[in-house]
Amino acid sequence: MNCLPRLLCAIYVATSAGLAWTSVLQYRHGPTWAVYLLAAASLVPVIAVVREAEWHEERTAAVPAGYAVGLDVTEAADDVVQAELDAACCERWWTSCGTDHDSRCPHRVPRSSAA
Repeated sequence: MNCLPRLLCAIYVATSAGLAWTSVLQYRHGPTWAVYLLAAASLVPVIAVVREAEWHEERTAAVPAGYAVGLDVTEAADDVVQAELDAACCERWWTSCGTDHDSRCPHRVPRSSAA
């Protein structure tokens, strides 16, 4: 994680701890309904920390493999484009935006006339 997500997580944890402490104080000196309300509210920042961690994992997984090992951006982009071109099925599939295959294509699914 870089600086901003770590700072947000620290703020979330501090907020959750403050709400939990306030819940404890309400348990000792305040009304019962406030205890349950503050205890539930102290869980919301914990959910935000989990969400932030999941977003970080998704962002790091989306980085091209070459970019992570130190290649420059153009080489990493070339690697991504080459991988997409290698994954293309056949010429007709490529030109029809993935809607149709060549007759000799191994990935072609025969269409049935039964509706």
